[in-house]
Amino acid sequence: MSNNASEKTVSDVQSTTTEERGHEPTVEHEPSRRSACPECEGQVITEDEQSFCTDCGLIVADEWVDLSPTLNDLGLVGDADQSIETVDPLRTDKGLHTKIGRSTDGHGNPLSNEQWEKVQRLRKWHKRMQFGEKRKRTKRLNEGLRDVEMIGGNLNLPDHVVKMAAQFLRSASEARLPGGRMAWEALAGGAVLLAARASSVDRDEIDVAVATHTKAPHERVCAAARKIRCECGFDAPLIRPNAVMKVVDALDDDAIPGARAVRTWRLAQHLMQLGDQVPVGPGTPRCTVAASALYAADRLLSRKHLTQEQVAAAASTIVPTSRNRIARYSRELVDAYEAEHGTDDPGVGLEEERDTLR
Repeated sequence: MSNNASEKTVSDVQSTTTEERGHEPTVEHEPSRRSACPECEGQVITEDEQSFCTDCGLIVADEWVDLSPTLNDLGLVGDADQSIETVDPLRTDKGLHTKIGRSTDGHGNPLSNEQWEKVQRLRKWHKRMQFGEKRKRTKRLNEGLRDVEMIGGNLNLPDHVVKMAAQFLRSASEARLPGGRMAWEALAGGAVLLAARASSVDRDEIDVAVATHTKAPHERVCAAARKIRCECGFDAPLIRPNAVMKVVDALDDDAIPGARAVRTWRLAQHLMQLGDQVPVGPGTPRCTVAASALYAADRLLSRKHLTQEQVAAAASTIVPTSRNRIARYSRELVDAYEAEHGTDDPGVGLEEERDTLR
């Protein structure tokens, strides 16, 4: 018998019609990119994951989808969410890990004493492998991500906002921002605050709402949000864009003369923008830096009117502020102004601020 009679060619296999194949899948490596049949030049259409010729029935491509029952359908697992998990930025290993129950097995049955001890040993070794070499820092990041999830759940924030906050917190961890007075709890609240501001979620007084459910004071949450935005370079909206004006309103009415007040406020606004770019006091609440910018603007202008005690007292009505901070940050802002413009002439900054307002 000849080879042609004894062997099926690839063309014969591909030319089997859909009715003759039944439910048997055909293995194809790539989907069809053809618009005409390679055999009869007929029209090729795609239907039900198959590309075939409408004239001769040649199957040009077949993308087979496995519709077999899942483990949950077969009753082999108690919870389908534990059998297959998606990648999740809220977890330190992006969600690609196994969940180990604490008191029940996969079917929900209680564990015996021997099984419970075995599960405890498995969980211990699993955590060691999950967190890797930087186990201590990764565990702190894991706790921070849990705080982000908790805050988002209490405020009923959308999933995309919570996941954006998780990305902000991861960036803060990579930039080594936690440490000193900047705790993980404050960074978690700051990350949620930035994500809520950056999204289209319409929330009134979102900073107060976030601070209510954060394990850190309101002052530290706002400071953490500013630090993440400044240090990591995120293009997120300002937490308190009118901080300078709030400090001006908190001053006594006769602290700055009327005509002088406008020039001082505009120059302070310019210094505040420089303070965000440098940055100056990234881990400090924005109102504290705004008060320092107001005092620095008064120093740059002729005929000084403000004192450190006056500015600190006005800013303390908004957020706790000391004279030492006002003196320190005002010097840094003046240095940043001179480094930016090459002079301490206030007219340069006022001119740029005027162009910005236009």
